[in-house]
Amino acid sequence: MSVTFTDQDQLTLRVAAWGAVSLMSAAGIAESAHKVATRGSLALTSATGPIGHVLAKAPKARELNGKTTAELADQVLPALTASMALLKRQDQAEADNFRSTVLVAIGSAAGTHQGEPSPSLAEMTRKITAALDA
Repeated sequence: MSVTFTDQDQLTLRVAAWGAVSLMSAAGIAESAHKVATRGSLALTSATGPIGHVLAKAPKARELNGKTTAELADQVLPALTASMALLKRQDQAEADNFRSTVLVAIGSAAGTHQGEPSPSLAEMTRKITAALDA
């Protein structure tokens, strides 16, 4: 099955994935926000398949915005849920690819490969995972 995305679909997917990394960066109180964002961004740009092509380009600042973590979450968490619904309608394998890509990105952002994430990063990971699974 060939997967096609409208411009709006692509924006939703980008806001969801890149926004998840932004949320992790905002929650990275115990770590450098820059390190958190860099690790997560590298994981997103390593994505493959149709999702990889979409996520190769980050959303523009005006497309992903929020002055507070709460405002950012209000935009990103629903986009994660919408992205999964969109992908499941088109191709379950791409839905799985997207979910896996986002989870790898937030895991990388949290530095889970280096040990336990801080409580704030662990909680943000829980919220992002719940939005993906909603």
